[in-house]
Amino acid sequence: GSLERRRYLYLQTGRAWCQMMEVLVAALILVCSSVSGGSAGGYTGLPALGSIYYYQYGGAYSGFSGADGERAQKLDQRFYLLKLPIARAAMAVGGCLLIFPCVLILVGVLRVPWHFPAWLLIECTLYIVSALGTVPALYGFFHSLLSVYNSSVCKEREQLYQSKGYQGFWCSLHGAEIAAGLLGCMVAMAYLLSAGLAVRDYRAVHEQKQKPLQ
Repeated sequence: GSLERRRYLYLQTGRAWCQMMEVLVAALILVCSSVSGGSAGGYTGLPALGSIYYYQYGGAYSGFSGADGERAQKLDQRFYLLKLPIARAAMAVGGCLLIFPCVLILVGVLRVPWHFPAWLLIECTLYIVSALGTVPALYGFFHSLLSVYNSSVCKEREQLYQSKGYQGFWCSLHGAEIAAGLLGCMVAMAYLLSAGLAVRDYRAVHEQKQKPLQ
């Protein structure tokens, strides 16, 4: 009835739309972070696959044999282990960013801000703290990645693959990592916008609750 209609109407508000956008951006950050982690190894020897070609970056790794193949595998594994903690941390942050707006959407649908208007001020504070927290988080993310790309493991791996004519193993940020950073900036701006909307809605709720008393 009327209550269900009011709950549905919340999803049409500006704050709800902003929160749904935050959910989408957080999901994209999660995907980009998982791509950044990559697989456990780029090169796989053909004998280990039972004569089935392993394709990645558009071609089979047929240029490696013997010692070079084993060296490539070891470098891939070491490089993967260097990036793994960063990818896991980024995915954990992405998961938190995904859960946060989902909880706030649920709170809005249950009309908690109407019954407890002060919640909107709490929500505003949480948004501001989260937005400010993305700055050191992004710095740590890119600083850690650049440390891995500047490591001797990455440089040696890059030279080995380039010597065989393979592309795509450069020691530099790739598209998914750059996208994760840009999406992180978008989340920060969305949080600041949501903080402003929460203050606006607090004033609106406060005024509506005062009307019957006047």
